[in-house]
Amino acid sequence: MEHTHQNSSYRRGPVILRGGKIPRETSDTGLLRPQSSADWLHEDPWRVLRIQSEFVEGFGALAELGPAVSVFGSARTPAGSEDWERARAIGSLLVQAGFAVITGGGPGIMEAANKGAWEAGGTSVGLGIELPHEQGMNEWVNVGINFRYFFARKTMFMKYSSGFIAMPGGFGTMDELFEAATLVQTGKVHSFPIILVGRDYWGGLVQWINSTMKESGMLSSNDPQLLHVVDSPEEAVEIVIGHK
Repeated sequence: MEHTHQNSSYRRGPVILRGGKIPRETSDTGLLRPQSSADWLHEDPWRVLRIQSEFVEGFGALAELGPAVSVFGSARTPAGSEDWERARAIGSLLVQAGFAVITGGGPGIMEAANKGAWEAGGTSVGLGIELPHEQGMNEWVNVGINFRYFFARKTMFMKYSSGFIAMPGGFGTMDELFEAATLVQTGKVHSFPIILVGRDYWGGLVQWINSTMKESGMLSSNDPQLLHVVDSPEEAVEIVIGHK
């Protein structure tokens, strides 16, 4: 995908590109693309250093963050909608309870949670990612880090979060949700609440997990209990506080 408008901006890690300098593919795409020759070996040492730098920058920026909760949800959620307002309230309530708020730094639910945290006077973190379409960091982030690689970014979510709150979202939200559930299920992280906000949205998925997945023997009897389904911001934050 090529952008040529002179006012278009594209972030690749710490670098800003505009106009004809905007690349056709992301760093993740280049890393995962099938290779037809061994030429990629000559690029790989530089790629490893870039990956290493993302971890170093992330660890350095977040080392003194303190207790934090990640809030996930769709970038497509309109501002002022019911889900958007619930995410904003969650951001505010988390700060009042002594937590920083971490999001993916984009629009929609992420912006709402960041705004709630900002307005409550707390730490509002955005972990941005290089995408083929423009997204950018929302204006309510007071600690922002831009990543080239999804796996480095996802490590930061897990390392610095005391819990996950998932609002209605798409594949990206599902990705983060099930990675967190897998890490808790396998004992990689402990005392880590995973909360789904919106029974109308999540009810069908949770029912399928409890019936089809569990009854097929794909889960233990306790695994579905890792997911807490609520409707209100207050319920979500109460569960987080209960795991302190």
